[in-house]
Amino acid sequence: MRADMEVVEQQVEQQVEQQVELLLSGQGSEVNGCDVGLEQSKPATLKKNVTYIVGAVIFNDEEEVLMVQEAKQDCYKQWYLPAGRVEVGESLEEALRREVMEEAGFDCEPITLLLIQEQGPQWIRFIFLAKVTGGTLKTLSAADQESLQASWWDRRSVLPLRGQDILRLIDCGLKYRGAPHHPVTLPVDMSCRHVLQRLVLIFIGTEQRVWILLIRAPTPHLPTAAAVKTHAVTWAANMVVQEALPSAYYDHDVNTLGVFSLQHNGRTHGRTDGVCFNTLVLLAPDRVQRDDDGLKVESAAAERPPPIENQRYVWREVQKETLRDKLLENSRNMSLLPLHSLY
Repeated sequence: MRADMEVVEQQVEQQVEQQVELLLSGQGSEVNGCDVGLEQSKPATLKKNVTYIVGAVIFNDEEEVLMVQEAKQDCYKQWYLPAGRVEVGESLEEALRREVMEEAGFDCEPITLLLIQEQGPQWIRFIFLAKVTGGTLKTLSAADQESLQASWWDRRSVLPLRGQDILRLIDCGLKYRGAPHHPVTLPVDMSCRHVLQRLVLIFIGTEQRVWILLIRAPTPHLPTAAAVKTHAVTWAANMVVQEALPSAYYDHDVNTLGVFSLQHNGRTHGRTDGVCFNTLVLLAPDRVQRDDDGLKVESAAAERPPPIENQRYVWREVQKETLRDKLLENSRNMSLLPLHSLY
């Protein structure tokens, strides 16, 4: 009997590690439910409770960036990156191609996501690095409600910008072209009903041992938590830790380090408008704590993760050496697609 249980344990460990490796490689995994926060979340529905924005950073051979002149009255004649809202029935990449064609006159193909910005699940912006594959630059003779014209900007000449925020995005694109700091990451065509964060939540102990937090039933799996409207998308990770380790929560930092992959379909309005962010989350002891007199005390490194208090959860130590090394490398180098809150 004991031998049989050990075999089952090994099979479970292998299945979980295989799923983690799949996510690390930029692929997706079917969303079969939501473990935390579902009662605080509503199905994502475009034009009702979620807005997705796509933006394109596109360079020519001279490293000039593609810009469009706005036609909207509140920013008339100002310049911005090609960008706009995802429409009902579109994937993120379809929306990107449409916006670049409408505003700049070019066909394009996405190269990778550069950055994801969010203000909770109700507003998320996906910034792509893309390349021109056809079409012609839009001129004033083709001005319409989408834009007045497009132009290549050398980033030195004076240009009245609609917002300074795009300078950071342009810089991010230039840096990625020079030295890619995360793997190519494009949306995975898999449906999801809510805005979710799936957690590869790790704890690193002494001697570089790594544990992953799992939900026990129906079979051990990575936790999936719904984003709630009143918080950043990544607050979902905090909800999981609060549920699993309530006593340890305030003595630890919950850090979403980045996105391995994201899943979106969008073809069925109100049923597949959601997004699942597959993320690496590090649970780390708060190194600076205070004693009874209020003085700062640096805590020692922990040998093992804090004990589970909710029996719904379990820690599993990573056994596969190559997987452990990948998780350690990603936790040190932050070599993942960034997910930033604008709260």
